[in-house]
Amino acid sequence: MIAVVLAGGRGVRLWPESRYKQPKQLCKFINSKSMLDETLDRLVAAGANQILIITNDGLFSDIKEIVDHRDDTDIIEILSEPEGRNTAPAVGLSLTRFYPAQQDEVLAIFPADHHILDIPSFCLTMEKAVKAAERNHIVTIGIEPDHAETGYGYIEKSGQEINDLEEVFNVLSFREKPDLETAGMYLDTGRYLWNSGIYVGKVKILMEEFSKYLPEIYTYLQSGHEHYLQNYSVLPNISLDYGIAEKSNRITVVPGSFGWSDIGNWNALAELFPYDQQQNYLLGKDILFVESKNCLVKQNTKTVVLFGVEDLMVVETDDVILVAERQRCQDISQLVKQIETLERHDLL
Repeated sequence: MIAVVLAGGRGVRLWPESRYKQPKQLCKFINSKSMLDETLDRLVAAGANQILIITNDGLFSDIKEIVDHRDDTDIIEILSEPEGRNTAPAVGLSLTRFYPAQQDEVLAIFPADHHILDIPSFCLTMEKAVKAAERNHIVTIGIEPDHAETGYGYIEKSGQEINDLEEVFNVLSFREKPDLETAGMYLDTGRYLWNSGIYVGKVKILMEEFSKYLPEIYTYLQSGHEHYLQNYSVLPNISLDYGIAEKSNRITVVPGSFGWSDIGNWNALAELFPYDQQQNYLLGKDILFVESKNCLVKQNTKTVVLFGVEDLMVVETDDVILVAERQRCQDISQLVKQIETLERHDLL
């Protein structure tokens, strides 16, 4: 299996910890390893014998430093996008690296910034996905939901497994992030899975799908790696989900349950940390809650004390302290846009 890691994102919903020069995938939220480093560890555990990291010029040196400190640098390569054009062009860039010489290899595409608790279960799920990909399916990993979640897209699976493939189902539909009532309905049916953004398929099959559904990208894919890079700026800014997955009749899904989180906002990150009897989440070592409840604090160097407050989120960094209502955690990306408008680039 060849693993492609998409590591060019900005992670703005975890501002101010995640910044342009140190985005989410380079942060050490859970332990002493960056999220990218953790991703590389589990891909090696899942059997990847080649890993290609797609990033941008601004992050290239930091990512190279992470890779250089690993024991498996010989199987890891880093490519830089000339500019951010969303996930479909980034995946296309990886295809120019492996087509046609490795066209029969299975390519697995992963975000760089997810967290997975149960690595053995993840590896078993990937084994099923690779087996289906070897049969010319394109496979996505759907996470089995344990609550009604409005922050993820959903995948509707068919009721029966595909013949001779364990836990592989046809995809009936992709659904946008729902409201709470709709998410509850999805949960009750048992047919819907969270969209993880992980895709698995043979190099040549992915090329075929680009030719069918994204011909404006495929035109440049055919002409080779250097020509593709030279024309990167004219490629459509489109995700792999919208560009191919939602249209292809090859798409299948393998359900997975392995303690997955995309850590897409501060509340999602908080769920990986302890909380007290008043539902206050402690993301740090020197935090005091007095007559406070349902709060979230990310503490780094300064002692943080909350007194007589509810439903607040406080994130303390060296140069910025963010205070917001917890229910607004999904809106942090909008805050970052306002900071950009104010031209406070020192905060980004």
